[in-house]
Amino acid sequence: MRVYLLHHADAVGPQVDPQRPLSADGLQHAGRLAEQARVRGCTPAAIWHSGKLRARQTAESFWRVCAPFAEFKMVRGLLPDDPPEIIANAILRETRDLLLAGHMPNIAAVLRRFGGDAAAFPMHGLVALETGDSGVSWQQLWRLS
Repeated sequence: MRVYLLHHADAVGPQVDPQRPLSADGLQHAGRLAEQARVRGCTPAAIWHSGKLRARQTAESFWRVCAPFAEFKMVRGLLPDDPPEIIANAILRETRDLLLAGHMPNIAAVLRRFGGDAAAFPMHGLVALETGDSGVSWQQLWRLS
């Protein structure tokens, strides 16, 4: 099983738009990152996002480029201040490859929960993890920023 942890792309500030959509640069970056991920074999069966506009828009880039037939939905546990256990428990109940689009500091804490170096989580980047059937031991495959 593979899990792709994705920090949303650059968004406009709340003074520009309180919903904080992706900036023009953020939209371009998300598209480039999705292309790079596809080349590395990123084809999740499900794409989950936090529900915030910037995370949803980033996830949509991956949905279009990497997995147009994947399940696409908002899930609980990916908001900035959510405890990482919420989404970690949801991951452990899954058998499908997942892409999770969320926010700092939560997405870095999820990486830490699976044994990764959360301090070095790439800003607006992606970390690919893999586990065997047990789901106990995880290894980092690659990172994109």
